[in-house]
Amino acid sequence: MANIIVITGASSGFGALTARALASAGDTVYAGMRETKGRNAPQVEAAARFAAENGADLRAIELDVNSQDSVDAALRSIFDTHGRVDVVIHNAGHMVTGPAEAFTPEQLAQLFDVNVLSTQRVNRAALPILRNQGHGLVVWVSSSSVKGGTPPYLAPYFAAKAAMDSLAVSYAAELARFGVETSIVVPGSFTSGTNHFAHSGRPADTAIETEYDAKYPGLMEQVGQKLADLAPKDANASMVSDEIARIIALPEGTRPYRVHIDPANDGSEEVSNVADRIRGEFLERVGLGDLLHVTEKA
Repeated sequence: MANIIVITGASSGFGALTARALASAGDTVYAGMRETKGRNAPQVEAAARFAAENGADLRAIELDVNSQDSVDAALRSIFDTHGRVDVVIHNAGHMVTGPAEAFTPEQLAQLFDVNVLSTQRVNRAALPILRNQGHGLVVWVSSSSVKGGTPPYLAPYFAAKAAMDSLAVSYAAELARFGVETSIVVPGSFTSGTNHFAHSGRPADTAIETEYDAKYPGLMEQVGQKLADLAPKDANASMVSDEIARIIALPEGTRPYRVHIDPANDGSEEVSNVADRIRGEFLERVGLGDLLHVTEKA
């Protein structure tokens, strides 16, 4: 039976690639994006064209992760149509680049709203469905920056992704006894195939930014070039969407807790392996070892 899947931030990048990969695999995929009748109307048309040309069930849906009303309406529409939701993919995110001090607190709040609070809005709309079903999968698109090498001038984005990853870790345990699985997908620094760097935001305090740039001239260009050089020539953002599709296709109860797709190898996987092992050992020590795996449905 085909999965009913909703993915956030699916107008471009990892989201669009993943939506197409899953629809091509035979699932019914709702590609969530905002302004479907405005700015993203061309993306809606592109999704419909892909569906028609490939015989795939890919459906764009209005889903603004910054609005609880929008999220609620999207999940309600999907559930009313199918009577279930099998997979929720937290993919929506936004990147900013520049010296941390030059961003206002309001800018950081906006960034956390998109990258972190959005997942809570979606979970509060979707998880009652998954928990009542006694099965489902929540996929979190994290970042190798959470535990790997972290170059400067990306601090607000890195902090937001770390917060989201931490939320995912806690949710994994809290959903286990409901039969709901968690997979945390950790992409590395893909410098092509996504719009992260191209659409990244800039600091509001340009005076402070100028002071830092005097000491760190051309830093982001240097980082971008070095990251591109570290990645193998065949590294492509589709590696992430293909891995997400592979995970979702696995039988219930066998999906991996965390996977890395990091061609540049910034060390995140090595650190995560230790952190995840310690997490498992601690849960065992406090008598909660059953939370490391989903509970079988009654």
